[in-house]
Amino acid sequence: MFDNETLRFEKRFSRFARIIPTLINSRRTGFKIRRKSVRFQGNFKSCHSNALELTFPKQQLNGGLILLRINHFFQFCMKTSRSILFLVLNTITIISLAQTPAEKLKTVFKGNNKQILVAAHRGDWRNAPENSLNALYNSIRKGFDIMELDVKMSKDSQMVVMHDNTIDRTTNAKGKVGDYTLEELKKFRLKNGLGRVTENQIPSMSEMMLAAKGKILINVDKGNDHLDLVFKVLRETSTIDQAIVNVGDDVPYGDLKAKNNIPQDAYLMVVVNVKKNEMQDIIKSYAPNQKIIVQPIFDTDTLTNLKTIKELNGKPLIWLNSLWPSLNGGHDDDRAVEKGEKEESWGWLINYHPVILQTDRPAELLIYLKERGLHH
Repeated sequence: MFDNETLRFEKRFSRFARIIPTLINSRRTGFKIRRKSVRFQGNFKSCHSNALELTFPKQQLNGGLILLRINHFFQFCMKTSRSILFLVLNTITIISLAQTPAEKLKTVFKGNNKQILVAAHRGDWRNAPENSLNALYNSIRKGFDIMELDVKMSKDSQMVVMHDNTIDRTTNAKGKVGDYTLEELKKFRLKNGLGRVTENQIPSMSEMMLAAKGKILINVDKGNDHLDLVFKVLRETSTIDQAIVNVGDDVPYGDLKAKNNIPQDAYLMVVVNVKKNEMQDIIKSYAPNQKIIVQPIFDTDTLTNLKTIKELNGKPLIWLNSLWPSLNGGHDDDRAVEKGEKEESWGWLINYHPVILQTDRPAELLIYLKERGLHH
């Protein structure tokens, strides 16, 4: 079953060229342990590790990663005539079974996904400066599905991660992003949520994408004026399959293509104002694109067009925000967390069939979704 790919182990296991897993049985929901024995081919002398990391072929497990932690002991038996090692694992616990970010996004677009992905707005900004590498690392460690980040262009045409047009609010310096080269921007330091200067630098978009590669999905916002450079970075870092690129507000697909060279393999997101009469026409214009996500925004929950959003039933895919009231008609994060009205906030939004919720409270939202069986 694993003839086409050699598995990766921790260093102490790296001499093994192949594993024959008699312990795995394919099920619809994943792989289950069937036997407590694993047979290796190769030479082996001793082992002092208590963990074994296996990366299975993509066609068998969607690139999933299983971490096997051995709780009791190893028992080895060498058959010198056949050079086969039998490793008996008394107790095996599956710690995690996860898709890669690219495969997670593919699954969402197949239409059979019943989970809701959590997008951390500007990363874990409550515990690290917004749009920083540490905000990204925290998002990965805490199991958030997506980090939303914002990009601007520097004086030397480099894409950097910054929300505002100026660096006044978020750094210890002043001026427009475009007034400085990337090298000059690197000399400044980011502030945290309390406004205190930290040791965090302004990251380039390339740095962020390389740090996120294979670990978390990225939503690239505020780059619609420089889409050519955004897609260039995604190509150079080989991360176009794990990025969702915002292309602007209320932009018909025809207008977007007329002004930009849009890669066919890029995942796009258009923001639509539910108040506008042309909302439905804008959404319909993206029908030829099979990799489009629609992000409706609305400052009141009594709009007639909201019925249309619900009737879409996730086709095209819907991204909703619980950030602040003007984006969701008052069904926001603070209402969920500070007022304790989760059903009136997150629950209300879920009724509109989003596949992604963007939030400033990702840890709390993740717990809520797991309790409802809407997140693994």
